[in-house]
Amino acid sequence: MKYKAAIFDLDGTLLNTLDDIADSVNAMLRMYSFPQRTLDEVRAFVGNGARNLIVKSLPGGVSPSLVDECLSAYAALYSENMSNKTRPYDGILDLLRKLRQNGMKIAVCSNKGDENVKELCFENFGGLVDAASGETPGINKKPAPDSVFKAIEALGADPREVVYIGDSEVDVVTAKNAGLSLIGVSWGYRDKADLQAEGAETIADTPDELLALLL
Repeated sequence: MKYKAAIFDLDGTLLNTLDDIADSVNAMLRMYSFPQRTLDEVRAFVGNGARNLIVKSLPGGVSPSLVDECLSAYAALYSENMSNKTRPYDGILDLLRKLRQNGMKIAVCSNKGDENVKELCFENFGGLVDAASGETPGINKKPAPDSVFKAIEALGADPREVVYIGDSEVDVVTAKNAGLSLIGVSWGYRDKADLQAEGAETIADTPDELLALLL
């Protein structure tokens, strides 16, 4: 087996979280009488953490203090509603089970808040994931490699035997910065062309294709 450990992005890679994110963003925007955002707009805004999502979702010229307030409102709304519509993509649970059966160690590394990441992974994957981490104060978020290095350490893995898997240009750069092999996935929040433009050479179109690449 080429790889002994896999580090997955979460949103757009393992879980389709977009509807719950968009619903929470729009609920926050309604609270402040701001214009609503479409699902496609929110899809384009995700990937670089909650603050970036809120800054892009708000109208231009909003004060930093109001951004903070809106971010707190969004975080509370999302924590309450993050499991309403969120589900693993078709074939993902089977993929994770087969990887585990073949002795693969599995971690999740996300720019979503750490508490949300851990809760969603527990709800959806149970014991199929060895380690899960999200955005944490004091640790640079992706595409910085810091959180990925912590995941490798948590798995007790040799970086030469680790592959990183994600759906966005952030993930491509993260893998490069961490010095890891990358497999992009085309079923998430970015087009295949976006991944290729950032330099992704290997892209899976289905979880079955991904399984074949990993094993």
